[in-house]
Amino acid sequence: MNASDKGTVAVLGAGSWGTALAILLAGNGYAVRLWAHRAEHVEALCKDRCNTRYLPGITLPENLQPTSDMADAVAGAELVLIVVPSHVFRQTLREVRPLLAEDCHIAWGSKGLEPETNKLLHEVCQEELGYHIKPVVISGPTFAREVAMGQPSAVTVACDEESDAEHVARMLHNEVFRAYTSNDLVGVQIGGAVKNVLAIAAGIAEGLGYGANTRAALITRALAEVMRFGVIMGGVRETFMGLAGLGDLILTATDNQSRNRRLGLALGQGKTQQEAAAEIGQVTEGLFTAREIYTIARNKGVDMPIVEQVYRVLFEGLPPGESVHSLLNRDLKPELG
Repeated sequence: MNASDKGTVAVLGAGSWGTALAILLAGNGYAVRLWAHRAEHVEALCKDRCNTRYLPGITLPENLQPTSDMADAVAGAELVLIVVPSHVFRQTLREVRPLLAEDCHIAWGSKGLEPETNKLLHEVCQEELGYHIKPVVISGPTFAREVAMGQPSAVTVACDEESDAEHVARMLHNEVFRAYTSNDLVGVQIGGAVKNVLAIAAGIAEGLGYGANTRAALITRALAEVMRFGVIMGGVRETFMGLAGLGDLILTATDNQSRNRRLGLALGQGKTQQEAAAEIGQVTEGLFTAREIYTIARNKGVDMPIVEQVYRVLFEGLPPGESVHSLLNRDLKPELG
């Protein structure tokens, strides 16, 4: 099927995940315009037909056109898919707002909360685009490179309006990429945001030299924290046992493709945040999210000891080794408490 048979999609954000989703949609037959804010990045994408910085070795399909002109990217698009870091999410919405067609769908693959306001991204979207918009969020256990390579993967596509979730899911779905739908917009976002902080904790533990027993215990207790926090925030408990909860947590806590895990690993090995950031070379969303999650949890009285220790390591200078001792020395309690 030709790209013209299926219509046009705009992907805003040409990092690893944005590029991977653009490649996926192009492979599904859509004409895809991939927007990046830096003209030099777009020039390199066009010249190399590859995102050499974020996804080296993976060729961009012919029906994927990079551009630094947002108006050009969005023109005629039936879906505008935003894949930018959470701290520039609002600004991206403000830039795209006057360019949107009335009937286009708005979705994002960004994970995190807005810094300072502690708002979920659907709240930011409604404030900037209006409450008539039915935003769709895409989240799940997916590393960009594996999706771009066509390896079997699965995500959750969530929206308050079932038909909108189904529409976007159908656009993404193919024989190797399965898209499930959900109406738990809050829960899916919470799972995708909190797991980044908890993956930092998993990396710290391994960096300190702890083994498989520690990793299994930490992931299990981390899931309990996600569920406690998510339910208080209005999410559905079952959501956190699915792809956007447990699935994403396992992925990011156990594999070094995860930037958040690698940040924790470096800190556990005694490196500074600056050294770790230089090694990773991309935005580590959990670094932004840790403060927001910790602040909300304290304000709402949610017990999140792992998140608290990550926050203290990142922002209060607590040595990583001491953070582990603090967790181990907590009072005895029932496992499900």
